[in-house]
Amino acid sequence: QIAFMTLTLFPIRLFFAAFMMLLAWPFAFIASMGSEEQELEKPLSWWRKIVDILLKAIMRMMWLAGGFHWINVKGRRALPAEAAILTVAPHSSYFDAIPVTMTFASIVMKAESKDIPVWGTLIKYIRPVFVSRSDQDSRRKTVEEIKRRAQSDGKWPQIMIFPEGTCTNRSCLITFKPGAFIPGVPVQPVVLRYPNKLDTITWTWQGPGAFEILWLTLCQFHNSVEIEFLPVYIPSEEERKNPVLYANNVRRVMAEALGVSVTDYTFEDCQLALAEGQLRLPSDTCLLEFAKLVRSLGLKPETLEDDLDKYAASAMKMKKEKVDLKEFSAYLEFPVSQTLESMFALFDENEDGVIDIREFIIALSVVCKPSKTLETIQLAFQLYQSESGTITEEDLAHILKTAMGVSQIDVTHLFRAVDEEEKGKITYDDFYTFAELHPHFAEDYLYADQMGAESSLETSSLSTPNGICTDFSPDSAGDRKNPLQKKLN
Repeated sequence: QIAFMTLTLFPIRLFFAAFMMLLAWPFAFIASMGSEEQELEKPLSWWRKIVDILLKAIMRMMWLAGGFHWINVKGRRALPAEAAILTVAPHSSYFDAIPVTMTFASIVMKAESKDIPVWGTLIKYIRPVFVSRSDQDSRRKTVEEIKRRAQSDGKWPQIMIFPEGTCTNRSCLITFKPGAFIPGVPVQPVVLRYPNKLDTITWTWQGPGAFEILWLTLCQFHNSVEIEFLPVYIPSEEERKNPVLYANNVRRVMAEALGVSVTDYTFEDCQLALAEGQLRLPSDTCLLEFAKLVRSLGLKPETLEDDLDKYAASAMKMKKEKVDLKEFSAYLEFPVSQTLESMFALFDENEDGVIDIREFIIALSVVCKPSKTLETIQLAFQLYQSESGTITEEDLAHILKTAMGVSQIDVTHLFRAVDEEEKGKITYDDFYTFAELHPHFAEDYLYADQMGAESSLETSSLSTPNGICTDFSPDSAGDRKNPLQKKLN
């Protein structure tokens, strides 16, 4: 079918869809010329209403060309005065633009999108809230703009937000980002379904690329989509004061409507859990909890590498001294808080009120660079090595226990394999040379001994076809009643 459709229907559909987008461009361009912000706060003029109708019709024809012959809409879309924000989930594909083109609601987009030929003009027409990655204060400005529009009593167009913040495979709803809920105004939850026999829609950070998804979808004779507008959710006073609680409660309502579970892990947690470095994290790792605490402190793993070097240099000067909570707070330059206490507790293995700061550095390195195993191990060697540049088997055990976030691990087999001359100590060069010759050293020397063959297979196949690690959901990860497990117990 794919071969036949590729030679027949696919090029026709692709041409027609592209033509419809080009046809929409001049209307959007003319309607956007000379528009001022104040005009949006006035009722639409008669000619803009006509442009709106024309553009919606053209966009509908574009989706028709893609095989979306009919769009099943359930429920009633609330008026802007009833719900200024539409929260849409699950977010799983660029085909989720269908409800955007149906409603012409504003969306939150990266500022670079407005420079894309043709598409950028269409984006500007719906007056999105632009986010600039080059502006360090962009997140605050974005939240303030959403709040300003949401509290305009319906004068601005509704804002459509995908609170998951990334594409998932729709098997569960991941943690909602709080941006849509900070204004504390009523929101209307909107759920998306693609009840197709074959899933060619899903586009996530693992799996088929964007063009392959487009190709396979256009090769389907018919593609189904359902859009359901749920009742407007009016927040309580407590939810208005607590955006995270508000987000979680709305997510629960949407999950029930979809018939799926929720997971408290985020996209970043899944990236960490499924990182393709030599060390695969086991299901009982505490590093996922550590990563959540890092983000709760306001630290972003993707921007932490410079700070990591600073923390490591400071730790080396401490000469293996352990620190208490107050010293840990001063070391990180963060005030003592419940989050900081929880992070400290993860490394307080003996519950004696002190931790080895080197373990924190290693864990932070894994969170910052989950796929760069050897860089983390090199940093760990620098922290643990003696003046001669060597570490012992006990040191290697401390390093790998922390890097994997587990309580116990047997490194004897691995250490002896690296220590070919039986010196009882190894250098990083020894380890690096061994890792180059044995790129799967973890599976061969650690997982098989530590978790058994069956567990090893489970560990190495945690990923799902489209990239969301449902195995790490609190509902399915076994005993997770106490999420703040100690690294060592």
